[in-house]
Amino acid sequence: MKRAGIPTEEFIYSGHTACPGCGAMLVARYLLKVLGKNTIMNIPACCFAAIPGTFPDTCLGIPLLYNAFETTAATASGIEAALKIKGKKEKITVVGFAGDGGTADIGIQALSGAIERGHEIMYVCYDNEAYMNTGMQTSSLTPMGATTTTNPVGKHGGWKTRKKKNMMEIVAAHNIPYAATVNPSYPMDFIKKIEKAKSIKGPSYIHAYSVCPTGWRYQPEIGLEIGRLATETGIFPLYEFENDTYTINYKKKTKQVIEYYKLQGRFRHLPEDFVKEVQRVIDKEWQRLQDKEECSHR
Repeated sequence: MKRAGIPTEEFIYSGHTACPGCGAMLVARYLLKVLGKNTIMNIPACCFAAIPGTFPDTCLGIPLLYNAFETTAATASGIEAALKIKGKKEKITVVGFAGDGGTADIGIQALSGAIERGHEIMYVCYDNEAYMNTGMQTSSLTPMGATTTTNPVGKHGGWKTRKKKNMMEIVAAHNIPYAATVNPSYPMDFIKKIEKAKSIKGPSYIHAYSVCPTGWRYQPEIGLEIGRLATETGIFPLYEFENDTYTINYKKKTKQVIEYYKLQGRFRHLPEDFVKEVQRVIDKEWQRLQDKEECSHR
């Protein structure tokens, strides 16, 4: 059943061990609402690995397999191949569910191979922008200006100065059938994209914005507000890549980077000139994305 376009059946139950306001829980909740009971999920070492509960208890209503840190896409590929060999006729969605470190850093080789081979899997990266489960260390998806335990602030800087790795462009370069960014602060857009990814023949990639009150240093109750600001500033644009075509789903870039940064402790050390540089980078990336959309629709 659906209410206001959102499926009502739940596959994450009470009793999980996530932090209050955990973005990964929202990502998983919306994801499983759409995919339903005919889903097999596998996860590596990450925040979510500690969330379902201690054996024999679990908060998930679907089968779950734990895998090594670097093997999320390879494990999902193996599950998909096994289902084919067993001759399963019903549609079972195989989902690799990993954080930013397990996707963009440690797991990127396996992801590249799975896409290249054309396995019919859905890969979901919940991006909380650092290795949060092991103490908030920097990943290649940690944003410009953020401080972490491996980028501590000192007298002469110390925060991360490089841009995030663009995973959407990386998977697009593999000629993947479908890839999309999603943000729990925009649930209807989120649900529509998961429905589309579920229907795709071949691999699909979902890059999910995942707030982290603990690592980002803000009060949990403003998580959805921060999520909306991420998209309204262009820091986390909502768009799709399908059949070599880019489509921007939310084009109202109306807010400035400072409005997003000032709500999070991980950015409070930044001088004004650095924030202006981040704004310049974000504006440039936003224009590049618009140009890609225009060119791909010609």
